[in-house]
Amino acid sequence: MIQRPYVFFAWFVSLVAMFGSLFFSEVMKLPPCVLCWYQRILMYPLVLILAVGWLLKDRNLFWYAFPLAIGGWLISIYHNLLYYGVIADSIIPCTEGISCTSRQIEWFGFLTIPLMSHAAFKLIGILLLIERRKGRSSA
Repeated sequence: MIQRPYVFFAWFVSLVAMFGSLFFSEVMKLPPCVLCWYQRILMYPLVLILAVGWLLKDRNLFWYAFPLAIGGWLISIYHNLLYYGVIADSIIPCTEGISCTSRQIEWFGFLTIPLMSHAAFKLIGILLLIERRKGRSSA
């Protein structure tokens, strides 16, 4: 049985998100926008931090990982608001390279790269909150 399954699953989500973003950029040759880069900067360390924290059974893991998950989640909210036209294009931070609102992938008519990033950060954050609450109740 896996100890601390919520941390393990959060690590797995971060790993899939990292490899997914690398697949999009390196295999499918889809260039990441500025906001995608910011989200990558917050997601990639989560793979290592969650793995080491899980393996070492670090009780302080929440304090290392949760800020990255929340930061990525907030950027992904902003990215999705731009992508779906809720926020005006005039305040887009993507002045160089590909636009943050360019439609590169829309699987099933709704599943986009910004939406997948949002779901990954949100799920990681929720899993870390569950693990923290579970850890407090068993202590």
